[in-house]
Amino acid sequence: MTKRHIAYLACATTLVGTVIGATPASAAHKTLVVHPGQSIQKAVNAAKAGDTVFVLAGTYRESVTVKTAGLTLRGAGPGTVIQPPKKKTKPAPHGKKAAVTCLSDGNGICVVGGKNKPLKDVTVSDLKVTGFAKSGVFTMGTDHLTVKRVIAEHNGQWGIAQEHSTRGVFRNNTARSNGDAGIFLANNVKAEQGAKDSKGAVVDHNRLEGNRIGLTVRRLRNLAVTRNYVLGNCAGVFVVGDENKPRAGALAVSDNLVVQNNKYCPKTARLPYLQGSGIVLTGTEKSLVTRNRITGHSGKSPLSGGIVLFKSFVGATSEKNRITANLLANNSPADLVSQEATKTGNAFTGNACRVSKPAGLC
Repeated sequence: MTKRHIAYLACATTLVGTVIGATPASAAHKTLVVHPGQSIQKAVNAAKAGDTVFVLAGTYRESVTVKTAGLTLRGAGPGTVIQPPKKKTKPAPHGKKAAVTCLSDGNGICVVGGKNKPLKDVTVSDLKVTGFAKSGVFTMGTDHLTVKRVIAEHNGQWGIAQEHSTRGVFRNNTARSNGDAGIFLANNVKAEQGAKDSKGAVVDHNRLEGNRIGLTVRRLRNLAVTRNYVLGNCAGVFVVGDENKPRAGALAVSDNLVVQNNKYCPKTARLPYLQGSGIVLTGTEKSLVTRNRITGHSGKSPLSGGIVLFKSFVGATSEKNRITANLLANNSPADLVSQEATKTGNAFTGNACRVSKPAGLC
């Protein structure tokens, strides 16, 4: 046997030993299976970083809180349904304050990290969450959270909501018939502060239908809203800023299909009544709205129209936004509406439309 053959056999033996004897890095990660009648929360509590909690089809009447990094909570599809418990929770003993929980806050699934130590790499997928008083899925203090193929419907406030987080991915979800926004992303809903850099959050390929607002992006920067189907809401997409610094904006809204968002929703303390709004920018800067198809909106609200630029209700102007290469048709009072002063630097170029207010934007 030649030296060449001996060297080859030695190398081959080493490789075989590596493949057979080694334990794959993922082998330590477990899949915990939850059957109907069992507790999802107990499985989540038992899971370690990198584990998957797989919830079989069935109806689970509970609220679930995730605080483990790297955890995947996955259902079997629309047949995995999470609803509020039938029985009300017991009140706290006399003289004691009840603990605040995901359920007591009115939420279905909560993914919660710390303000200065975000919870990383959690995934929630392939299930339905419905009937909660506030949010179907609520996340706060996370980094690189993924929510995909989730149906969030008939929840009192938001279908899927996130605040104080970065690099979130929201893809292929359905949010319908929720009390406020189907998907709601914000810096912090309880504090007056400047816009947060989301570090590239993505809202992509979602169906947002029959909500008050299909999608709300509030006081955020650096994200992409793309290829969503937004229909039958009171308003389609809201990008909201105010006078705080840094300003909301530096984001892209592109390639979305926004159709007939003509439901009527009464006014609130912050907004007039809504009806017939496609995409609205209010108090934002340096945003790009491009290649969207926006059709069939009709209303007489101050926010009605295909694409609307509106001074925020605290007086902050929308500045240096680019509205380009959109296709707009059959929107009333106009396809393009700008209620901003002419010197705010907003640019309308290359849009296919017929009517604008003021004239000349098409």
